[in-house]
Amino acid sequence: MAGKEKQSLFLRLAKTRNFLTEGLHSVISRGGDIDAGMLDDIEDQLILADLGVEVSREVVDRLRTNIRARRVATVAEVRQELREDIAKILQPVARPWLMPTGAGTRVVLVVGVNGVGKTTTVAKLAEWLGRQGRSVMLAACDTFRAAAIDQLEVWGQRLDIPVVAQERGTDAAAVAHDALASARARGIDTLIIDSAGRQHVNADLMEQLRKIHRVLGRIDESAPQETLLVVDAGNGQNVLAQTQAFHATIALTGICVTKLDGTARGGVIVALARRFGIPIPFVAMGERLEDLAPFDATAFARALLPEGD
Repeated sequence: MAGKEKQSLFLRLAKTRNFLTEGLHSVISRGGDIDAGMLDDIEDQLILADLGVEVSREVVDRLRTNIRARRVATVAEVRQELREDIAKILQPVARPWLMPTGAGTRVVLVVGVNGVGKTTTVAKLAEWLGRQGRSVMLAACDTFRAAAIDQLEVWGQRLDIPVVAQERGTDAAAVAHDALASARARGIDTLIIDSAGRQHVNADLMEQLRKIHRVLGRIDESAPQETLLVVDAGNGQNVLAQTQAFHATIALTGICVTKLDGTARGGVIVALARRFGIPIPFVAMGERLEDLAPFDATAFARALLPEGD
């Protein structure tokens, strides 16, 4: 992550950072020894920042072990230990999103529940791929809402990239099929499919995703090469249930966490990383096209728990 992007991440994680660091500061600034009560309070603060009970307990148990072994003895070392531990949990999922060239049209299926910023994320991905020198086509497969089709077409015009769309109510799988056929015929590098927002408990809509998979496979048995789940950090621990449901329906290859700038619950990324181990190639922190950044585990941990506080 470039220096400017790291600075942006630090600024935009202010709500989560302030919530977490203020709570921790109130715990560790009381003076006295680092005792069991202080460790319990630290665990509570991590849970409140949505790292989740399992991860928070795991992190504090390691901290407790290191205190007993006298590898951690001061408040400053407690903060450093927490920061390094969070970075270690996140590191395995912070993998660059690599789109091979010369391998025909690659398909990215973007999924998620309603209201997470899915269509905007599709546009941000298209813009990001364009900066990598990739040609892009969009497919408007959210055929339940006419507004979603219109929104994607507006993005296509703004980015000067083609959009395959049909009327509201059209079979989404048919639109995906036509879009992939068109993208291959035109030699497009990447087709991004914007699927309908759906609640993860809606069996009929989840079945539609399976159908899209099957129909794409008739043209290219390896498609979609990427299935990206978009989640809203503000949904906290409910993000875990969403991920579980989508991953069980169609194997996810990546997760994009959005709206990190507007919530104190950004710690849910740590819970996601530990529970599923699914790559998190991107995070989003605003509505602008440039507000999509590759995920950097170390930068994220430092933004949560800055040095010198």
